[in-house]
Amino acid sequence: MNKAFVVATWEYLEKVKSKAFLISLIMTPAMMLMFGVLPTFFAQQEENVTQAIGIVDQSGNIAPQFSERLEDRYRLPDDQPRYLVRWIREGKTTDDLRKEADRMVFQDEIVGYLVIGNVAHGDSVIEYRAKHTGDFRLSKRVEDVLRQILTEQRIASRGLDPKLVSDLRVPLDLNPVKLSESGKEEEGGFEKVFFSAYVFLMMLFFLIFTSGQLLVRSVIEEKSNRIVEILVSSCSPTELMAGKVLGLSALGFTQLAFWGIMGLALSLQFGFDLVDPVHALLLTVYFVLGYLFYAAVFIALGSPLTTEQEAQQVNSYLVIVLVIPLVLALPAIQNPNAGWISILTYIPLLTPTMMALRIPIQMPSGLEILATILLMLVSIYGAMWTAGRIFRIAILSTGKRPSLRELVAWVRNG
Repeated sequence: MNKAFVVATWEYLEKVKSKAFLISLIMTPAMMLMFGVLPTFFAQQEENVTQAIGIVDQSGNIAPQFSERLEDRYRLPDDQPRYLVRWIREGKTTDDLRKEADRMVFQDEIVGYLVIGNVAHGDSVIEYRAKHTGDFRLSKRVEDVLRQILTEQRIASRGLDPKLVSDLRVPLDLNPVKLSESGKEEEGGFEKVFFSAYVFLMMLFFLIFTSGQLLVRSVIEEKSNRIVEILVSSCSPTELMAGKVLGLSALGFTQLAFWGIMGLALSLQFGFDLVDPVHALLLTVYFVLGYLFYAAVFIALGSPLTTEQEAQQVNSYLVIVLVIPLVLALPAIQNPNAGWISILTYIPLLTPTMMALRIPIQMPSGLEILATILLMLVSIYGAMWTAGRIFRIAILSTGKRPSLRELVAWVRNG
């Protein structure tokens, strides 16, 4: 293995000194922060201008209360009303009122308007018409005010005092507490669970994708420059492959350690705890196993390639597999014990990422953890053995890309 370590050292030092690697150390967590935090931050920002909302109230008893409550409840920093309500009454029929309201919308006199029927408290749906209906904050506020008004009217129609009912309503905040069989209690809602699982998935995705690309491009470059012929004259293809995998794995783990130190520093600085230490240890184990398994997959699929275009094609296929857990993150977090989640957990390509989703939500049984770790170890051995057989022949092959049948023959006879 001495020659393999020499190759690994050379691969590691060449890549760790590159500008691309140094930039990725900072850019990857920055991108994760940007995609995970900034959208929420910008979504919470509001324009400090008053918006006008129209209302077509055929019942005649909703608009006054709606205007008063909406303007009083939501204020700008300078204490001006955030919303002004304009009661549209210039028309004899509903169609006339709608046409007038539409005109006001298209001339930007109002951002949108409500259409309320004659028996408002009996309606289950109230229409809101606007050029842009993506302002969820506005829709939620309008809905809350309308619901309160209509509820009070319905209570009054039954002969009850709306104020008494309002006084009897109990304010309630649900505080989720996660239990474990050891008796440990941990406060934390959906956001904490989702963020911890999401961070792990994004880290694994970026590391596998970038390192896999480096691995494939390194092989293609050496084949195209005929350098590989000199290399295999000094060491065996197996030693060369082992060196490349070890070198790029060390590169990936360097990134992981750097990000881990950054995360620990931030958690100590701001006093938050995202991941339980036991969870962090298990996630690290699955991270290493998943990384080594995908390294073998990239070697097996990338070594027969001869052009950059072919490499991009193969990388795109693997990216689709890596994106699957990101797509399934939300349903998996909501129902971690679903049967299809357990089935996907035992597919080696998805095992590390699916376990990363399940561990922060509800710790799988010890038997399942042991079974999946053994599965990954066997899968890594099988993938490395297969990759080695393909690599021995593919490293010196040029020209047409081999077919699947030829790859199978290389594995059998290699």
